[in-house]
Amino acid sequence: MLVTIEVTPQDLVASRFAISPLIETMHAQWVLAGRVEAGVHGLWAARWRGTYRELERAHPALRAVAAISGNKGDANVDFIAPPPTAVDVPFESELAAMRATPLEQAHAEIARVLARRPATGWVRDLLTGPRVVERFADAYEALWTEIISHDWPRFRAILQRDVAHRAGRLAAYGWAAALEDLSPRVHWRPHDQIEIEMTHSSGSHRLDGKGLLFLPSAFTTRIGAYLEDAWPYAMIYPARGTGATPPAPDADLSALIGRSRARILAELAEPATTTQLAALLGQSLGTTGGHLSALRRAGLIVGTRVGRGVLYARTPLGDALVNR
Repeated sequence: MLVTIEVTPQDLVASRFAISPLIETMHAQWVLAGRVEAGVHGLWAARWRGTYRELERAHPALRAVAAISGNKGDANVDFIAPPPTAVDVPFESELAAMRATPLEQAHAEIARVLARRPATGWVRDLLTGPRVVERFADAYEALWTEIISHDWPRFRAILQRDVAHRAGRLAAYGWAAALEDLSPRVHWRPHDQIEIEMTHSSGSHRLDGKGLLFLPSAFTTRIGAYLEDAWPYAMIYPARGTGATPPAPDADLSALIGRSRARILAELAEPATTTQLAALLGQSLGTTGGHLSALRRAGLIVGTRVGRGVLYARTPLGDALVNR
C-alpha cells in the first residue's frame, strides 16, 4: 500500500526537523516491553529490563498502553506523544503538554482506537477512567527518570547528528537528497511527490505550503507518517548511526595516536560537536576537547563554527588514516 505526499517549493522552506524526548521514551518503552526487537539496543535493554518490570508493576499504564499505542495502522492515540514545538524541546515541556490534554480529547481518541481494537477488564477501566491522562503522564515521567534520562545524552547526540546531516542536505540539495537512504520504504518521485510504502494505510495528501516535520528516532526501525489535521504533517524515521556502541578503532591506529583519539576519529565519519562526541563516547567535555585539539593540530580534523558551536569533521588526511 502506498501513501503519496505532494510537495511544493514552499513546503521545502517550511519543512523542519525536531527531536522529541517524549516520543523517544515511548519508542524505548516498546523495546523494553518486548513489543519490538531490541536490535542494536539489545545490551541496553537487557541492562534496564529488570528496572522496567518494576516500573510496570508500579505503573499499570505502561502495560495498558499497548492497547492504544505502537499498533500497526491507525489504531493509536496521539495525546500521549504530542508533536515537538521546537528543534530540541526538553522532556519536561513535552510532558507538560501531554498533561494539559483535555480529558474529553483523550477519551475521544481512546474511543476511536477501542472501536477497532476492543480492550476488556482493568485495561478498559484504566483507559476510560477519569485519571487516564494523569496515569499515562506519571508512567512516562517515571520511565524517563528511572531509565531513559541516564542514557539520553548519547541518544540525543545520535539524533542531533542525524538532524544536522539531513537538514543540511534538504536545504542545500532538496527533497531527493534529504530522503536518500532515509528508508527503503521512502521514495522521491520526479513529479514533486514523496512516496511511502505502508502496511495498513494508503492515500494521497498535499502539504499545501505547511511543510513536513521530520522526527528521527533511535529506537524505531519503521517509518511512521502522521497526516491527520490534529498533528502537523510529520514523518518518524530511523536515525542514522544508531549503533549501541561507538565504532571500534583500528588496532594499529590506536597504537599510533591512542585509543581515545582513534575512537574520536572513527566517530567523525559524520561531523559532530564536542558535546556530541563526549556523550557518544562517555567522556568528559574537557577530555574530549583535549583530544580534539590534538587531532586538529595534527591536521586530522577541522572545526567549523555553526551558530554558537563548532562542528568537527575529518580532513582528507584523517580520512586516509582511518580508511588506509
